[in-house]
Amino acid sequence: MHPDILGELTAQRGRDLRERARRATAARSARRTLRAMRRGTYQADEFVAPDIPDYVDGSFRTHEVPAAHHAA
Repeated sequence: MHPDILGELTAQRGRDLRERARRATAARSARRTLRAMRRGTYQADEFVAPDIPDYVDGSFRTHEVPAAHHAA
């Protein structure tokens, strides 16, 4: 078999195995979380979102925006 084709097949196989392992890890984690939720032992992680600047220069808004501008 041509070395370039063999190399590409090997790389593709490696990518496939890594993707399969990633999916298996995610499924295992989901099962573990669901099991903990059923038992009542699940503790959600405390995630605190960092403040995100309102403007490109890193400054924050200093005045309140009227409620009419919050239309979604």
